[in-house]
Amino acid sequence: MVNDQMRKWFDSHALWVSMLIGAFGYKLFLPLAPTLPWLIFFMLFFTFCKVNPLDLRLHKWHWAVLAAQLFLSFATYAGVMYLTHNKILAQGLLMCFIMPTATAAPIIAGKLGGSIQNLTAFTLLSNFATAIVVPATFPLISNNLELSTLELLSTFNFQLSTSFLPAFLLILSRIAPLLLGPFFAAWLLRIAYKWKTRKEFVLSPGLAQIPFYLWVASIIVLMAVVTKTVLSSFDLYLSTILTLLICSFFACLVQFCLGKLIGYYLPAASKGKDYQDVLINPAAAPTTMAGVSSITAGQAFGQKNTSLGVWMANTYLDPMASLGAAAYIIWQNIFNSAQLTIAAHKK
Repeated sequence: MVNDQMRKWFDSHALWVSMLIGAFGYKLFLPLAPTLPWLIFFMLFFTFCKVNPLDLRLHKWHWAVLAAQLFLSFATYAGVMYLTHNKILAQGLLMCFIMPTATAAPIIAGKLGGSIQNLTAFTLLSNFATAIVVPATFPLISNNLELSTLELLSTFNFQLSTSFLPAFLLILSRIAPLLLGPFFAAWLLRIAYKWKTRKEFVLSPGLAQIPFYLWVASIIVLMAVVTKTVLSSFDLYLSTILTLLICSFFACLVQFCLGKLIGYYLPAASKGKDYQDVLINPAAAPTTMAGVSSITAGQAFGQKNTSLGVWMANTYLDPMASLGAAAYIIWQNIFNSAQLTIAAHKK
């Protein structure tokens, strides 16, 4: 009984506890930064073991969320540049929107009662869309915006023609091992299991929680890295850091809420294989498909691949723009922690 209560408390408060541990103990956990890819790999492997790849398919809300993400990314960047001429602020907010869906988003969505299958499908779509859009647009954004339109387009076309493929392959090489590796490993395990036993593979209930705890561990390490980044530049860019911190909060809130609205009004099909989610995620059983899609799309839009965002900003934009992604880490995990707490109280 006591163990069940402790586990329930930890599941509800793990995200903010891990954030505090990583922030205050950053010197202790910084040396563990090289373990992040492995934590993410195994976290995704166990998550993908829950899903049959043959059941993955796209729905209307997938395309609506992707379109809204891309529109808000560049509209926000253009608006901030026009109003403030602050390149770091504009690029930092751009990162808050353009970052793809976190590869760990299905874990949180599953605990909230969302569709693991539908969110896994969108995670694949979002990350590959980013691999195409970023190398195609960031050369333009990183240019000197005081150039004339003709000069700017000419420079952009030249950079696009000479650097698109290397940039595309570089970003893809960053995404593929963490996304496709565990996906195909889980699929091969499913095929091998069925070939040997003639039965469908089902992940043991005792292993179903492993991805969540691996995600908690990765949050601790990631917060240690973020804390070091913020402290090292705090004195030089105090006003920009504070502005990014505030604006990233609103960016996080808008994306979670807008995603929930899109999912509610453009739900996945109410009949068919979507209800197989009940077999791999019992939390989704008592909820209508509109409710399930609302939760799923909210996580798809709001929960971002912040580690990839920090890397992209450092690689293609002003390195200080990575603070936008760093600030987003705090808000999205506070939001997720609040959602998990509310969901736990409803049970």
